[in-house]
This record gives sequence, structure tokens and C-alpha cells, in this order.
Amino acid sequence: MSQDRLSLALSTGRVAVFEWTVDSDRLAIQGPLVEVFGVTASDAEAGLPLQAFFQAIDRRDKARLMSVLNRSIETGEPYEAEYRVHGSGEERTVIARGQVETDAQGGKRMAGVVIDVTEEKAANAALKEQTTALAILNRAATTISGDLDQNRLVQTITDAAVEISGAEFGAFFYNIIDEQGERYTLYTLSGAPREAFDRFPMPRNTAVFTPTFMGTAVVRSADITKDPRYGHTAPHYGMPKGHLPVRSYLAVPVKSRTGEVLGGLFFGHSQTDVFDAIAEERVIGLASQAAIALDNAQLFQAADRELQQRRRAEGELQALNANLEERVAEEVTRRAMAEDALRQAQKMEAVGQLTGGIAHDFNNLLTVIIGGLDTIKRSKTGDQARIARAADMALQGAQRAANLTGRLLAFSRRQPLEPKPLELNALVREMTELLHRTLGEQIELEGVLAPRLWTAEIDQNQLESAILNLAVNARDAMPDGGKLTIETANTALDESYSATDTEVIPGQYVMLAVSDTGTGMAKDVVARVFEPFFTTKEPGRGTGLGLSMVYGFVKQSGGHVTIYSEESQGTTVKLYFPRFTGSADSQPGPSEPVAPTSSEGEVILVVEDNDDVRAYSTMILSELGYVVLEAPEADAALAILRSNRRIDLLFTDVVLPGKTGRVLADMALHLRPGLGVLFTTGYSRNAIVHQGRLDAGVQLISKPFTFEQLATRVRDLLDRRIS
Repeated sequence: MSQDRLSLALSTGRVAVFEWTVDSDRLAIQGPLVEVFGVTASDAEAGLPLQAFFQAIDRRDKARLMSVLNRSIETGEPYEAEYRVHGSGEERTVIARGQVETDAQGGKRMAGVVIDVTEEKAANAALKEQTTALAILNRAATTISGDLDQNRLVQTITDAAVEISGAEFGAFFYNIIDEQGERYTLYTLSGAPREAFDRFPMPRNTAVFTPTFMGTAVVRSADITKDPRYGHTAPHYGMPKGHLPVRSYLAVPVKSRTGEVLGGLFFGHSQTDVFDAIAEERVIGLASQAAIALDNAQLFQAADRELQQRRRAEGELQALNANLEERVAEEVTRRAMAEDALRQAQKMEAVGQLTGGIAHDFNNLLTVIIGGLDTIKRSKTGDQARIARAADMALQGAQRAANLTGRLLAFSRRQPLEPKPLELNALVREMTELLHRTLGEQIELEGVLAPRLWTAEIDQNQLESAILNLAVNARDAMPDGGKLTIETANTALDESYSATDTEVIPGQYVMLAVSDTGTGMAKDVVARVFEPFFTTKEPGRGTGLGLSMVYGFVKQSGGHVTIYSEESQGTTVKLYFPRFTGSADSQPGPSEPVAPTSSEGEVILVVEDNDDVRAYSTMILSELGYVVLEAPEADAALAILRSNRRIDLLFTDVVLPGKTGRVLADMALHLRPGLGVLFTTGYSRNAIVHQGRLDAGVQLISKPFTFEQLATRVRDLLDRRIS
């Protein structure tokens, strides 16, 4: 190591070099890290007996360390040991490495380094603890997602919360409705026998418990006995005699979607200052899951009670003839209520499937991302090939996560569209080569393109993705080969057709159909194909979001989608897009992706409330050569805009605290007419997107974006402004 590199390493305070002359027992250490041994830098550099440094070493490590040293001196093997030291007043963990050298006279000396690894050890421990907590939370979520037994459900939540919070014991007091519709309170325990609480009454709405029972706040106390609200309520004035000892205390309300308090999670520990903010956040997450699960269980029970009541009413109706008309009307009302409850239950089941599918796919993607980053963290200097592979793996996982988010936004009709006049026949011809490569030689591709096809106004990128999705689904339905036909036509959907589907607006449409000669589907499968995460493919071959994304995109475009299929006969999916009646301007063809850089002195103002995203955007733009100004919210940005600083482009998030990005852009253009504005967002409803489409003249880059995408959009906007 050169002297400059050695000085740089020592300056960090985490490294020291040592030399131990064995025969004279003089150990010299150089570097700020010597403070952990409780000696001065001058004494350490001059050299002291080995024992002078050993005094600061943890007594639990001394014997092992001396054994390793002696073996290294005797055998000449490299010396390496990890141990704890306390000379600086706090416990630090270090790793020492050295090599024994013997001179011509037989004298031995050892030279090496001491490295402080305290932060790395703490980070690894925290990562392990977080991983364990995540596994517990996932296990609890999986267990309760389909459980309608409230006793089992709350026991699972209680056990999981005790595990992740570090409590000695915990209880879940919750309300339940019996068959007569009366409400009463039960409780579950974890970490303590039930008899420890049987002789005590239910917790009351005292000053300490009020926030929990009212659902207004979480109560977390490092020492509940020192809480000013504690010990003022008769008859016990504190903990009842014989109660389990509680010093640290944590209580979290469990509330339904309507705001009703369903119960509360209570945790205790005999020691003080046990529950921290992380434990509180985790228990709050479990409480939210418990609320959803309890709501679902009660909803299904309510639906069951309604169905039972309906059956009883039907029996009474058959037995009684008097007042028939009145009784029929009453029964119709009861049936409507029961059907509403059942529909709500089915809706919750669909929500459960959706959230479960999202959690499953994102957990898989996070495993890839975390694994890649962890590999990078553990890689040694010089292992560039391994680091590159791990980085590629993490980047690919992140990109798949971004694609999954885009599909979910498309299904929910929340993905901003940039529709432009489009000739569908030309698009189909341009995609022919891509489809041939995608489908393979076993699939025959045919286009039946209508002459004089009307123009439609569509987001071209989304339509290409939809066609590719349909083509891939068709290929998978023809494992032994077959024929795929893409057809276009002009058509009209009249009032009689729209009567069968209330979302269809009568009018002229451009139709695009994708047909295959594959295996087809049964009627019950066809009825579910547009549901998110529903798939007929084997595990690992499909996410179940392809058709749901197509459905959301077509509906968001103001169109209509139908599917026709018969088993062993094949499938046809028809997409209908409203006819465009305006004038279509020719659009330039796609250009090769580049990463253009800044012209001299160009200044960009970046406004983003998320610190990490703002740092990432600033890093990219600075790397491209732009002068970058930063602001975390609109008011700070306006202060910069009112100054005399040169600003060529405003790059702002749509969703900001206080004033939105759209409001900021309007004010910026008033202050600086002609200023370029580029919006970014991961999800936006009304600020710059209306009826699923970007407002006219608005320039948007969706999150997450890449280096090349941001570079291209920024350069394009700046060049337009200059021209």
C-alpha cells in the first residue's frame, strides 16, 4: 500500500496498523483507531507492552485471542481474530489481521492491521432482525387472509405481535357479535397462561387506556408507572395485586374501515424502555391486517345470518297466505339486503385476491433485488464480474417491479395516456416482424386488414403492449402450433348493443381482433379472464395481469373489449376504439435511444419531496452536465424562481406537500413565461390527467425512469424551447 493510500485509510478512524516485536514484547499501533484500546496516540505509536493493550479487550475474548496469537507465533500461520474492546468508553468490535516474520537471527515480529467493524456487525444484526420480522408478518398475513374463525384469527395476530415487538406477553381484547346480534368482548393471550388474567376484570376505559378504546392514538410508554395518568383510578389505583409486572407498555387500537373500534392489542414487559418506534410501526401494521380480517369475517357472518333469515322468511311465506302482497314485499327487501351483503363479501374476496397476488409477486421481486444488493455488499474489491452480475440481477428485478406497477395502473385506469391519431393497419404491419419473432415458426400469422380503415385516437405504446399480450396468450394456447389472425374493421355499436353493457357509448368504432385456433376456454373461465392475477397458466408462466391490463387500457381509452371462446375451438378477443374525427398530423418515426447531454450553462430546477428520488434525479442531471438547483416543495421552488438565477427547465413531481406540481408550474410560467416544464409522477388522478388522458401541452415522464429516458426527455424539451 502506498503512503498516500495508507494515510487515507488511517484518516477514516476505522483502521490502524500495528507492529509487535515478539522477543521484546513491544507493540506499536498507528492510527486514530488506537483510542479503542484506551492509550494515547503517542504512547501507542512509540510502543507499549502487549498487556497494555490487552487491558481494554473484553474479558470474554482475551483467552481466545491469546490462543490465536500464540498459535500464529509458533506456526507462522497468518493471524486473524475478531474481538470486542472498551477502551474508548463504548464497546467496539474490531478485526485484527497480521503476518509473522522471522529475521536472520531468529527474531520474530508481527505486522498487520486492525479494522473497526462495529457498524457492519450492527447492520447485519439489524438486517437479520428485519428479515425475521418480515417473515413473521408474511406468515401472519397468509394465515389470516382466508380465516373466518375470529378466535383463531386474533390468536394468530396476538402471537405474531408478541414475536415482532419483543413483549413478554400480549393480549388482544376484541368485540364479537353473537347469533342474536349482541356484542360482547373476548380476549386472547400470548406469552402468559390464561389463568394469569382470569381473576382480573376486563380492562376499563381509564385515562391510560382511553386512546386505545376510543381509537384515537397508540399508547407507548417506556415506564407506565411514571405516566402521569397512571394510578388514579379506583379500586386498584394501578396494577391489581397479583397482576403480571408491567413497566414497558404498548397499546394499539384495531379499527375497521368505517372507523369503528373493533378492539385493542395490549403488550407488556417487566423491564423499562423495551418498545421502540419500529416495534410500534410493526404492531400498527398487524393491527391493520387484523382489522381487515375481522371485517371480512364479520361480513361473511353477517351475510350468512342474512341468508338464514331469508330461508326462514321463505318458510313463513309458504305457510301463511294472509297479507301475501305485504309479506312478498318484505321478503324482496330482505333478499336485496342479503344480496348486497353477499356482493360486498365477494368484493372483499376479490380485493383479498388482488392484494395477495401483489404481495406474492412483489415479494419474489424484492427477493431478487435484495439478493443482488446483498451480493454487492458482500463482494470484495476486485470482484467486478460478480458485482456486475449482482447489479444486473437487482436492476432486472426492479424493472420487472416497475412493469408490474404499470400493469396494475393500467388495470385500475390510472396510468396516464398520451393518445394520438393512429392508423391501426400501419401499426399492425410494423409489428409483424416482432410478432413473428415472438410467436415462433410453429404459429402461422395472418393479417386481415380492412381497406379505408378509420383513424382512432390511441396511446400507441399501450396498444402495442396490448397486442403483444394478446399474441403471447394466443401462442400459449396453441402449444402444438396453429394460426393467429389479426383483423381490423370499421363498425358501429348502436343503442341495442349498449343496452347489454352500460359502459358502451353508442357510436362508430375501429375494431381490432386477435383470434387463435388454440385450446379455447370454458364459460366459467371466460367469465374471469379479466380479473387481476387470475391465470390458467401453470405457476411461474404468468402473473394474471396481461388481460386485466388490456381491459383497463381499452376502457380508459373510451373503448370496449369482448372475448369469445369455446373449448377446443379457439379464442377471439375484440378491442373497440372510438373513431377519431379530427385531423391527424403525421408523427415522426421512433429514433434510436441516446443519452444527450447539456449545452453550456443550462440550469434545471428539480422539485421533489422524496429525498431519495430528488437525489437520484439530481445525480443524473449533474452527470449529464446540467447545473442543478433543488427544492423539496413548491414554496422553496418559488423562492428560487423569484430570484435572478438562470433557469432553463422546471422538473417537478405532480404530487407535492402543500401546492401541487401543477399549481407550481402555473405560477412558474407566470413568473417566467416560456419556461420549460417537465412533470413526473408514479400515480396521478386529477392534477394533469383528466378522463385518463394527459392535459394538452403537458410533458410527463412516469416513475420509475431510467438515465437514458430522463436524459432524452430533458434534452428534447430544452431543444424545443431553444427552437
